[in-house]
Amino acid sequence: MPPDHYATLGLDRNCDVAQIRAAYRLLAKRHHPDVNPDSPEAVARTRELNAAYEVLIDPARRRAYDSELKASTGAPRRAGKIERDISHEVRLRIEDFFRGTSLEVRIHDPANPAGAETYQLIVPPGTAPGARFRLPRTTTESGFVNIRVRAMPGFRFKIRGSDLRCDLRIGSRRAKAGGTETMPGPTGAPLRVHIPAGVARGETIRIPGEGMPKPRGGRGDLLVRITYRPEVQVTRGSGTGSDGPQRRRLN
Repeated sequence: MPPDHYATLGLDRNCDVAQIRAAYRLLAKRHHPDVNPDSPEAVARTRELNAAYEVLIDPARRRAYDSELKASTGAPRRAGKIERDISHEVRLRIEDFFRGTSLEVRIHDPANPAGAETYQLIVPPGTAPGARFRLPRTTTESGFVNIRVRAMPGFRFKIRGSDLRCDLRIGSRRAKAGGTETMPGPTGAPLRVHIPAGVARGETIRIPGEGMPKPRGGRGDLLVRITYRPEVQVTRGSGTGSDGPQRRRLN
């Protein structure tokens, strides 16, 4: 079988060019021989990363490699083959998909006499929810650790596919006159929301390209639901005598 370049970079086979570049830069920096002097493993790992990057970043070479990989993995499995793959789902914060993150994956497999296995999972910036990563198991004869990343529920933002939803509370005067409000966006940077004059309560304003990263590049939309409390004025009537308005205590 050819070497699994996707597993070397910790990426799914449906990854895009941006994810390939981001994963390579993070891993190449981490395993560079200058950072790990006198380490044969760092030299070997750097060669693997360079080889994987050179193949996957070139569209023609990647297509040829994918065909070769598909042909090799399409062969029938031997009878009695022991299943060594492990699949797991990881929940990340919304901001982790934008900024990237590093996770330690520990596996306690009773079938592994060497004990616990520890792997480093690099999630590149701009990773889409649902992305899959493959980490080759180093303490067994074969097999992979398959990790799928999902988004955990957020306090401010709710995820609907690649779109994000949130509420923005404004004053009644702003709702009447319109204008611009500033709120923290999903990346943490300030985001300006243009409020049309006379906006209705519960009306949704769509901001294109400010949602979650998409699997094949780009981002979804941010849907901002406007909320406010209408201004209520209570005026006491005027009058004298028994025929005048009754004064009642307002509870």
